[in-house]
Amino acid sequence: MIITCPLCKKTTTWEENPWKPFCSERCKLIDLGKWASEEYRIEGNEDDKEEEESKKAEG
Repeated sequence: MIITCPLCKKTTTWEENPWKPFCSERCKLIDLGKWASEEYRIEGNEDDKEEEESKKAEG
């Protein structure tokens, strides 16, 4: 199966690709770095935001 790397948009195969769904280890690590630096976020609801703010205040 041919897939497109979600980061660089190069095509690669699914089979025998250890970095699925990325085309290379480089793209996989770049994506991980974006999660770690909080460039990517999953929005929560308002209750989650209030809880997070109270934890920071308790610090």
